[in-house]
Amino acid sequence: MTRTAQPLAAAPELFDSHQVQARLDTGEHSVMKVLKTSLREAQARMDEAFRQGEDIRRLVYGRAWVLDSLLQIAWEQFDWPASHQASLVAVGGYGRGELHPFSDVDILLLFDQVDPEDWQDSISGFLTLLWDISLDLGSSVRTIGQCYDEARNDITIATNLIESRTICGDPALQQEMYDRVTSEGAWTDQEFFKAKLAEQKERHEKTNNTEYNLEPNLKTSPGGLRDIQTVGWVAKRHFGATYIRNLVDHGFVTESELDTLNKGELYLWTVRYALHMLSKRREDRLLFDHQRTLAAYFGYEDQEGSLAVEQFMSKYYRVAMAMSEFNDMLLQHFDEAILRIDDEQSIRPLNNRFQVRNDYLETVYDKVFEHHPFAIMELFVLMAQNPGIKGVRATTIRRVRDHRHLIDDEFRHDIRNTSLFMELLRSPEGVSTELKRMNRYGILGRYLPEFGRIVGQMQHDLFHIYTVDAHTLKVIQKMRQFRHHEYREQFSIAHRIVNQLPKIELLYIAGLYHDIGKGRGGDHSELGAEDVVDFCRRHHLGKWDTHLVAWLVRNHLKMSMTAQRRDISDPEVIHDFAMEVRDLVHLDYLYVLTVADINATNNTLWNSWRATLLRQLYMDTKRALRRGLENPVNKEDRIEQVQHEAMLLLSRKGLGEREVLDYWALLGDDYFLREDAHNIAWHTQAILEHGDNPLPLVLIRKTSYRIFEGATEIFIYSEDLPTLFPATVAAMDQLNLSIQDARIILTDHGRTLNTYTVLTEDNQPLSENPEYLAHIQRHLTEELDDPEDYPEIIQRRVPRQFKLFTTPTRLTLSNDPVAQQTVLEVITPDRPGLLARIGRIFVEYDISVRKAKISSIGERVEDFFFITDSDNQPISDPELCRRLQNAICQQLDKHMH
Repeated sequence: MTRTAQPLAAAPELFDSHQVQARLDTGEHSVMKVLKTSLREAQARMDEAFRQGEDIRRLVYGRAWVLDSLLQIAWEQFDWPASHQASLVAVGGYGRGELHPFSDVDILLLFDQVDPEDWQDSISGFLTLLWDISLDLGSSVRTIGQCYDEARNDITIATNLIESRTICGDPALQQEMYDRVTSEGAWTDQEFFKAKLAEQKERHEKTNNTEYNLEPNLKTSPGGLRDIQTVGWVAKRHFGATYIRNLVDHGFVTESELDTLNKGELYLWTVRYALHMLSKRREDRLLFDHQRTLAAYFGYEDQEGSLAVEQFMSKYYRVAMAMSEFNDMLLQHFDEAILRIDDEQSIRPLNNRFQVRNDYLETVYDKVFEHHPFAIMELFVLMAQNPGIKGVRATTIRRVRDHRHLIDDEFRHDIRNTSLFMELLRSPEGVSTELKRMNRYGILGRYLPEFGRIVGQMQHDLFHIYTVDAHTLKVIQKMRQFRHHEYREQFSIAHRIVNQLPKIELLYIAGLYHDIGKGRGGDHSELGAEDVVDFCRRHHLGKWDTHLVAWLVRNHLKMSMTAQRRDISDPEVIHDFAMEVRDLVHLDYLYVLTVADINATNNTLWNSWRATLLRQLYMDTKRALRRGLENPVNKEDRIEQVQHEAMLLLSRKGLGEREVLDYWALLGDDYFLREDAHNIAWHTQAILEHGDNPLPLVLIRKTSYRIFEGATEIFIYSEDLPTLFPATVAAMDQLNLSIQDARIILTDHGRTLNTYTVLTEDNQPLSENPEYLAHIQRHLTEELDDPEDYPEIIQRRVPRQFKLFTTPTRLTLSNDPVAQQTVLEVITPDRPGLLARIGRIFVEYDISVRKAKISSIGERVEDFFFITDSDNQPISDPELCRRLQNAICQQLDKHMH
């Protein structure tokens, strides 16, 4: 704790200065040998006392007292100016009166009214003596004026000098120096606080901003001793606090918080003392070999599913987390008291429970959580939904801490809390940030007890560099990062997938639970799958959603193991993997989970080799599924769930259930497997309102797919005609629309439901001008009223960038005997009018498009057309297949130049 410049309590049982002086008086041994021997004997007594369970405070403070006594003897061996002109001052940790066995001994030789150069012989002799007795010495020689100048230019020096006390000489000299270096002229309170915050931020960034590093540093890692000291320095500088406990008087710390802080600091002291003692050097890093040694020293034993070293480190991590939480809260308090005390108060109400004061969230009154326990969950949702809020006020953090005991089984099953947690997972922003905040405040492990069991749990190997909970939250952070444009190049497939997943919150749930079964013995994937099913039931997820996340948790290692341990160039391996995955939705979710898991396990694991293997496995499996292996998992559950969700939306709009179900009965399973509930409700309402109108129905709105953010969806409901697809894409080409994606569904009663995702020809969002959108709607309606009157294909110049990618078109034709269709796969560079030209060829060869999966991937397209001949049969004539392939390749490659 922060101490003032006052003498330490004597510890004569550790070091008898009279006995040492008597040895010196005999003259039998040199001063150096007597002092060195006495220090070694004192340390041996302290170490033995430590082994016997002595109070760590007596030893840490006791060693500082021993050094005081020894330095006083050493000081007296040399000539010095009068005591009011020169003094020996302890600074830094030694100045606080805290020394571990091999801590640095930082001293300042302080002079006033004399030139230190005149006393160089004494200075040199004194420091040499201290080095000779094997002290880890940090020394400086300065005048009071030099102290002031150095402190003004260096926050580290300023901090060291604040922690100072006199060992030899007149204490008034140290007090004068202290007054100068803590004056407003050196550092204002605001400057000092900002500098210490910046210093802490830089220190934390060096350890990935987590308490949970594989080999943490007891001093400098987040939650370590330096975080506690930072609070002490600011408290002393601003409040003149002698000890951190004085902050109780200022209302910044409660007695219970002080007790938690004291216990945490004493634990860290105990581990650090043992580490120094056992390693026999100044070592603050909990390296692997030291972790094992310390675990054995403190009596931990291996248990099933948990090594002794893992148990020891789990205790350390939990303490570090508590210290970080304390540090966060106190520094936020100081921010309000030091930086913002004069700010004009700006209060913006959010609801009856929360308001924003000067950009920080706070409760409206003291007993919010007592009266409304669900507000504990609501706080994190509000933080995610209001990205402009900078943080949570310290008083509110304290209230969260004080009321987290309210999170019990009743709380966990309360529909308000389960709904709020799902709302957080569905938030556009802030998901990983707020989950980390929930973990930091001790809420996440209480709300999800199964998560609480992995908090601070380490895996003692070089593969996993974070604890299980830190790794889990990093997995979700990676998933969130994949959405952003700056990750598009490095994680191109993950970026595309994550922005078009039907329910991204299911990915986060799988990430949250994929390793949650670790440390319990048994298969952690199976244990996690059982836990996540309970989670889904408690949070009222549908049966298909539940099956998906349970499958992902159970199989989260399957893709990486297949890619790295099997020959993925073997078609049988791809076939077997595709049969296990069974549909593209499961493959997409699994791929993103796999890539996030690898990247969040160890920064060195993700390399071009692993990326290439996973990309190849994903693309080959996707191709196998799209060619006909796709057999959706739990298809009935998924259809039932999406219909239920869509029906809820439609009932709110006043549509009758019987009317809706009668219409849905005309649609095939494909439609409900490929569309989400919002699109189904949108389509259904419009189609039922359209009635028997013979004109095609054309709807336009912004797309909900994030991968096409800013794009527009055009939905067309029309009679199924062979020329409908080519006429549609040609008409869109006339409108200078660039088709990014297309979903074509054939109904059971001769109609088609087609959704096209479009941008302008230069890939910009369409204008939202109602007249412009109405023009598109009218044009498409008129052109599709008679698709036989095929629109002219517009000739447009190929953009310069597209000309850089001129690889020849590749086509594959195969028959699907089950669906009685031919599958045409087209892989070719993207270019204007591409679909219109393919459509024109289909018309020429009298081919009907029954279904299509059209997607753009960067500079190329990978399109699948499910086609039939004029008799609605697969194309079986080899000569027709050859001519069709040649025609498409020639047309597409000709228009690349």
